[in-house]
Amino acid sequence: MSELQIGLLAIGIVVVVAVYAYSFWQQRQYRRHFGAAFKPQREDALYHNAATGAEQSPLDGNTPEPLFAGDGARMNAADEACMLLDASTDYIAEIFPGKPCSAEALAPLWQRRFDFGKSVNACGQNASTGGWEKVIAESTLIYSAFRLGVQLADRSGAVSKSRLQEFSDIAWSIGESLQAEVQLPDISAAAQRAQELDAFCAEVDQMIGLNLLPAGERPLAGDEIARVAEMHGLGLQADGAFHLLDARGLTLFVLSNYDNVPFQHHTLNQMRVTGLTLLLDVPRVEQPAHQFDDMVKLARLLAKDLRAAVVDDHRVTLQDAALLHIRENIDAIEKRMLAGDVVPGSAQARRLFA
Repeated sequence: MSELQIGLLAIGIVVVVAVYAYSFWQQRQYRRHFGAAFKPQREDALYHNAATGAEQSPLDGNTPEPLFAGDGARMNAADEACMLLDASTDYIAEIFPGKPCSAEALAPLWQRRFDFGKSVNACGQNASTGGWEKVIAESTLIYSAFRLGVQLADRSGAVSKSRLQEFSDIAWSIGESLQAEVQLPDISAAAQRAQELDAFCAEVDQMIGLNLLPAGERPLAGDEIARVAEMHGLGLQADGAFHLLDARGLTLFVLSNYDNVPFQHHTLNQMRVTGLTLLLDVPRVEQPAHQFDDMVKLARLLAKDLRAAVVDDHRVTLQDAALLHIRENIDAIEKRMLAGDVVPGSAQARRLFA
C-alpha cells in the first residue's frame, strides 16, 4: 500500500470518527434538555403522586395556607426581571451608594454571576427617572441604588447556604467600594426558605406524557411526522422537538421522539421512529387542566393522521376514565400552586420551573 493510500485511509477514519462524535454530542445535548433539567424524584403525574415525603399529600383536597406570599418588589419600572424579584423566591441584597454610580460598580458580580448555579439579576434605580430597571454590564446609565438577587430554587434544586454566603460577600464588597449602605438578609433564614421553596416546587413539578405508537412494528417516517405536525400547528424547534406555541410564543405542548433522538430538518426524510410522545409541562402553562383537555384532543388528531394509538408507558390504550383521573390530578396540582401563591404559566412559575 502506497503512502498516498495510507494517508487517504487515515483521513477517512478521522472523518467517520468525527461524524460519530458529533452525532453522539447532539443526542447527549437533547437528553440533557429533556432529562437532566428535571430531578429524578419528580416523576410523571400520569402514574405517580409527586409528594416528596411530607405527611400530607398536595393532592388530598386540603388547601393549606400560602407558603410563599411575599410582599413583592415595589418598583416603578415595568421591567419583568426586576418586578419578579421577591424575598419569597430570591435572596436580595440592597445597596444605596452615597452618590449615583454606573454599572461598572457591579464588576465583582459580573465576574461571578455564573458561579451560583441559579439565576442572578441586578436591578438599578435610574438616577434620572427614579424607575427600577434591569442592569447589564454594558449599561451607560447612572443609578442611585441597586438590588442584587439570586434565585433561591429552580428545577436543579435549592441554592446552597455556602453559595448564598458568597453572593452576600460580593454584595458587601461592592457596598464597601462605594461607601454605601448595604442591607443583607439573614443567610440561614434564606437557606431555609430555599429548601421550603424547593420542596413546594417538587410537589407540583409534573410533566404529563401521552404516547403515540403505531400498530405492530410499523415505524413512523420523519417527513410524515413533520407534515402532520405542521398541519396541526406544531413547528420543529432547535431542541429537536415539535412545539405548539401560544399567542405569546410560549410552548404549550411538545411532540418529541419516543426514543429521545432529536429530529433535524436535514434528516427528516431519512428518520424512522418507533413512536412519539406529546408532553405537557404542567407548572409552565396557564390553566393546565384546561390545556390537558386540548392536549388530549390534539393527541387523538395526531394519532388518527399517523395511524397510531394514544397509549400510556405500558403501551395500554388510554381510556376516558384514565384520562379523567389524570385531569383530576392536574387540577389538584393547579389548586396547590395557587394556594402557594404561584400561578401556573406565570412569569414567576416559568422562572421557578426552568
